[in-house]
Amino acid sequence: MSSRGARDSSVRRLLFVGTNRGPGGTESHFVSLAIAMANAGYEVAAAVYPDDVIARALTADGRITIFPASIVGSAKRKALSDLSRACRATQPDWIIGSFAREYWTLALLARSQRIPLALFLHIQKISRSTAPVFPWLASRFILPSEYLRNWAVKNRGMPLRRTCVLYNPIDVERFRPDAARREASRRRLGFGPDDVVVGFAGRFERQKGVTVLAAALEQVMSQSPSVRALWVGQGELADEMAAKLAASPHAARHVREPWTDDVATCFAAMDVLAFPSIRRESFGRVAAEAQACGVPVIASDDGGIPETIRDGESGLLVPPGDVPAWVNAILQLANDASLRARMGAAGRAQACERFAAPRIAAAFGHLLERA
Repeated sequence: MSSRGARDSSVRRLLFVGTNRGPGGTESHFVSLAIAMANAGYEVAAAVYPDDVIARALTADGRITIFPASIVGSAKRKALSDLSRACRATQPDWIIGSFAREYWTLALLARSQRIPLALFLHIQKISRSTAPVFPWLASRFILPSEYLRNWAVKNRGMPLRRTCVLYNPIDVERFRPDAARREASRRRLGFGPDDVVVGFAGRFERQKGVTVLAAALEQVMSQSPSVRALWVGQGELADEMAAKLAASPHAARHVREPWTDDVATCFAAMDVLAFPSIRRESFGRVAAEAQACGVPVIASDDGGIPETIRDGESGLLVPPGDVPAWVNAILQLANDASLRARMGAAGRAQACERFAAPRIAAAFGHLLERA
């Protein structure tokens, strides 16, 4: 396990458990937080699904001890045995969990090993039937937004004192404005210097608002010949979206890219990021990453998303699902390069101030110490 920059602290060793398969926002959060804690001098190990997104990213870092694990169906009993061995090998001061399907298994592991457990709640996954006992699963519950914390306290009876808010950590050195990367990325994707590129990055799912954005862009492109679109991702609506974009009268102005671990390169090609989700997101990680790259964001004004954007300063908030409002917001930024530049600079400053990984790691370490 990593000991570089080791801290004088009663909490030194952390075991992250995350056997979900990605890609996804929670997987990205898991990786970035584990690396941030290693950077902060903690000894970090991770029990993860072998040879998948999380495992590859943490293995590439080179400082985090990896233990293969899977918590799926009949594999849960074996997972307990595997995780127990990981605990004996690393003797962690805390176990850290992030995925809903692992909560009960990790609670059993933590109690049997007498190790405190911190669970991240990324989505509204506390059922009414389990709500009375849920607070006893872990020593601390950590939520990515005040929105989700308030929901858990108000609607599921979570004791306020057992919950904490910790925003997603962003590697602001990796996600940053880069003129050379922008030029190379736009050239590769076929965008010219006068094109205004509106981008989407995430899962092609109806609740992510991709059909809303596609409808808005049809109207925008009819009014503004400089606007082009970059779609980055995959998901259940991938084929439907491909057919929809191919049938558009503006088909040549839509560019599709598969999801990539190097999404910062895709942000570099964008002039605006659209985050059109029509469900209540717990946070807005993609919005925070884009702003760190100096890209202004237009996003749905719902859930935890507004906590990632300063409306009118680093981006624009729009009613979810409101196509005319999305058209107006996109045109406002597409037609004003100086506004885009001001918002991009403000977004970069906000990301460094509120979401930079070292700041989040320090806050997380303090939270564990106090607990």
